Amino acid sequence: MSYRSIALFGGAAVALATAAVFVACSRGDAAGSSAKSASTSTVASAANAVTPAGGAQDSISAKADRGRILGDSTAKVWLVMASDFQCPFCKQWHDSSFANIVQKYVKSGRVRMAYLNMPLSIHPFAVPAAEAAMCASVQNKFWSMHDSLFATQKIWEKLQSPASFFDTLANHDHVDMAPWRTCVAQHLTRPLIEADYDRARTTGVNSTPTFIIGAKVLPSADADVAGALDAALAAKAKQ
Repeated sequence: MSYRSIALFGGAAVALATAAVFVACSRGDAAGSSAKSASTSTVASAANAVTPAGGAQDSISAKADRGRILGDSTAKVWLVMASDFQCPFCKQWHDSSFANIVQKYVKSGRVRMAYLNMPLSIHPFAVPAAEAAMCASVQNKFWSMHDSLFATQKIWEKLQSPASFFDTLANHDHVDMAPWRTCVAQHLTRPLIEADYDRARTTGVNSTPTFIIGAKVLPSADADVAGALDAALAAKAKQ
């Protein structure tokens, strides 16, 4: 199967609701990060058609991009989560809703899910956590690392440096450690993470978690993700 990625958000104009950001981590940085390569592939919203990815199918970025997508390739509805592994509200949503959304919508084959990195500068370990997850994604281990990072967030966020802790998590999740350590040490997935962040900012995402379902952008851990998915699936059924 050839590798394919999705053009992020497709230029659709979407207005964010500002009233809900109190249940989300808000961006505290004006400058943010800068993408190293405009051609780096990223995940997309459900409103966009799938387009062939640029670059080699077996590149680090291509493998990492592919690994953070979950669900049946024939699903007609996409759920994209803009998230930060150190954001407590992202953890809140993960702990309360993630498993149910996966079970009801993704495992049923109706929805395809993707993770969009938006590490905020207010969280000092957000970028290292994203790199740990995306380097695991290169080996198709993103989602187990994703769960482990959120499950242990209250531990590693208090450490002086979480590097050894992330190493332990990766080993526990059966990641091939030598290439993972090389990936992390050389920041091989940083361009993809930076591209995620910059494209999210350009689209108007200002807080985490934010959920993109078709043309709808839903900020905050209290967002009615299930309701939006039901509406999107019903709309698709009528087409």
